[in-house]
Amino acid sequence: MVDDSAEKSPKIVSGDGRQLLVLIAEDEFLIKADLEDVVRDAGFEHLALSNADEAILALEEDSARFCAVITDIRMPGEANGWDLARRARELQPVMPVIYMTGDSAQDWAAQGVPNSVLLQKPFVHAQLVTALTTLLNDAATSSIGQ
Repeated sequence: MVDDSAEKSPKIVSGDGRQLLVLIAEDEFLIKADLEDVVRDAGFEHLALSNADEAILALEEDSARFCAVITDIRMPGEANGWDLARRARELQPVMPVIYMTGDSAQDWAAQGVPNSVLLQKPFVHAQLVTALTTLLNDAATSSIGQ
């Protein structure tokens, strides 16, 4: 018997035909797996890493391959989500950034990069997809003519 309920979602591609790749940094395994599902179901490829240090290395290797960063704020390692977002913006000035936190929302105004979104945990999947697509649209609009 074939399970028809698991239809493949349409893939979102860039202007040059490449599927858009989202960088996810989250140390909690179940939350990371859930984020991977949400991003995949929305049509994006993803690279999910367990801390900001690994994510920064991935960005420094080739930041142009990523269309956005979704990051927890507090994670093990030297760097945190604030550091990851700042490094992403150094490498790609209009990189969409979505922060997720259970306890650091009050620091967003001082620590967060401009034109980012902060989602307070727990949040619904639609909030993440809406934030991601809105930031991607804003980044595409701001880069027209550059």
